[in-house]
Amino acid sequence: MNEPHSQGTEQVTAAAMPPGPLRAFVESAAFQRFIMAVIIANAVLLGLETSPSTMALAGDLIMLLDTIALGIFVIEIGLKLVVYRLNFFRDPWNLFDFVIVGVSLVPSGQGLSVLRALRIVRALRLISAVPRMRLVMEALLSAIPSMGSVCALLLLVFYVASVMATKLFGADFDAWFGTVGRSAYSLFQIMTLESWSMGIVRPVMEVHPYAWAFFVPFILIVTFAVLNLFIAIIVNSMQDAASEDDEVAAAHDAALDKLTAEVAALRGEIQNLTAAKGRRSTRKAPD
Repeated sequence: MNEPHSQGTEQVTAAAMPPGPLRAFVESAAFQRFIMAVIIANAVLLGLETSPSTMALAGDLIMLLDTIALGIFVIEIGLKLVVYRLNFFRDPWNLFDFVIVGVSLVPSGQGLSVLRALRIVRALRLISAVPRMRLVMEALLSAIPSMGSVCALLLLVFYVASVMATKLFGADFDAWFGTVGRSAYSLFQIMTLESWSMGIVRPVMEVHPYAWAFFVPFILIVTFAVLNLFIAIIVNSMQDAASEDDEVAAAHDAALDKLTAEVAALRGEIQNLTAAKGRRSTRKAPD
């Protein structure tokens, strides 16, 4: 497994700092794997806390382990603050961890116990540790601007269809199409294909036999056309993200090859200088 993306950011921001044993320890793969294991274990513990039977059986042990995990998180944040200092806050994942750990430390007796549930969000940090998951997340984030146009198109289609459905079927089916809001909700149910035929469309067709001429094109346009645009955008973004990763890897390999060639050339020059110095020393030596 590759090192987490966040660690690469930390190493870049801390490049100007002098190396030390503490920094080497924090940036080591073993330490990162340990933290990830604690995150997974803590996520499991938080899930077990929602089971009354499990808490009745081993509640004290679960709470103790949860406290130990929280203590490890606090120590991790403290070590990183010592190592990176202000550079710590330049990494978004560090800020994420800092906020989540801070929320976890809020006393539960002050009416803010609901915030402690946000500790489970820290499990999302595993995204930075798994390259494939990180690729998917990067693709989703990069696809958001393009999704805006599709969302606007979807809202426009929904608004037009809601107004039409209200005028066509609202008088006879007030619960489903009595207002634009009710029509929008009913059309959303139809879009998800959840009981759309037997639950809504066929009862409407008993009163309006040609209602299928409205609902079938709506399903074809919204469900099978517009929504597939989201999939196409995400897939395209994933391909772009994969291509960028390949380009970065290729550039890294090219830079490494260039550096290797320069080191080899420098080594050859040093050997030539050493040989030339030896020949001059031989010439100057007395007979």
